[in-house]
Amino acid sequence: MATVDECRDALHQLAARMDANAEAAGKVDLDRPLACSISDLGVAFHGQLVGGRLIDLTDGDNPKAKIRLTATSDDLVALIDGKLDLARAFMSGQIKISANPFDLLKLRKLM
Repeated sequence: MATVDECRDALHQLAARMDANAEAAGKVDLDRPLACSISDLGVAFHGQLVGGRLIDLTDGDNPKAKIRLTATSDDLVALIDGKLDLARAFMSGQIKISANPFDLLKLRKLM
């Protein structure tokens, strides 16, 4: 089981990757609150997607999040490290994503 710090670090890596991909993808109209719940640790993180970038990443949940990812700590770290395929994990129910389908399409461009 990954630790809270490993999950936090992985999310910061994701934010850095999204920042780089947002520049390459051009202007992406995706401004939404985002939350990530780690089911086996009982913790959550939240941030804000602005222009395709993940900013203000911090501990705690945001019940008003428009995009929500739920995963175990190991699955989150593997997903962000590229060792777990997002589509397969989502289709198998290994991870859960709650979001508008159009937001998911935009978000996929940034991953």
